[in-house]
Amino acid sequence: MEVEGETANGETNGEILGPCLTSHVDDGSAESHRYYLSRRTVLEMLRDRGYSVPASEIDLSLQDFRFLHGPTPDIERLRFSATHCADPSDRMLVIYCGPGIVKVNVIRGLHSQIANKDTLTGLILITQNQVTNQALKTLELYPFKTEIFQITDLLVNITKHVLKPKHRVLTDKEKQKLLKKYNIEEKQLPRLSRKDAISRYYGLEKGQVVKVTYSGDITESHVTYRCIW
Repeated sequence: MEVEGETANGETNGEILGPCLTSHVDDGSAESHRYYLSRRTVLEMLRDRGYSVPASEIDLSLQDFRFLHGPTPDIERLRFSATHCADPSDRMLVIYCGPGIVKVNVIRGLHSQIANKDTLTGLILITQNQVTNQALKTLELYPFKTEIFQITDLLVNITKHVLKPKHRVLTDKEKQKLLKKYNIEEKQLPRLSRKDAISRYYGLEKGQVVKVTYSGDITESHVTYRCIW
């Protein structure tokens, strides 16, 4: 097929066209790209929760990630831990699961691989398939909090969406000051489900309060508070 003004040999008005646009498309594996994006989101998520995360890790380019991990990353090399800036005893571990269904034997295998379990306060499991009910029950027996995220839910950082309001988690002191200021109880505040994507991103628990700031060109800026329920 010829484009108007173009000859069959790829010349236009006597000039040779540049390479086809397809040559500019990412030629790396979709698998490595998926791991790269999800890992970056988890790093940002932990940073926003107050954990110590090096900026160099978050800013790592896709090209550098592929140089380090190759086209088919080893999920064991992707696991990492981070300690909380305000409380060094608060340590979170992040583990990727393989593409298969997460069964009890998988969970038990992961548990046996975790070093220094006594110093662990939280575990984030990133899965690529469904988790069986028995596996979920096994996770409930862990002495630390366990959170499960599908890898597809981490390809984009939801807090960066232009239409998303800004959320900030209040400290206990700020929460009590807020309730006293308006002479209300926490149950009178608007609610936000623990299953909400924002609640899960910040790892919020029942009773915590977030300050939500809305701003935009269409609506005037305003602030509201929501209690996790």
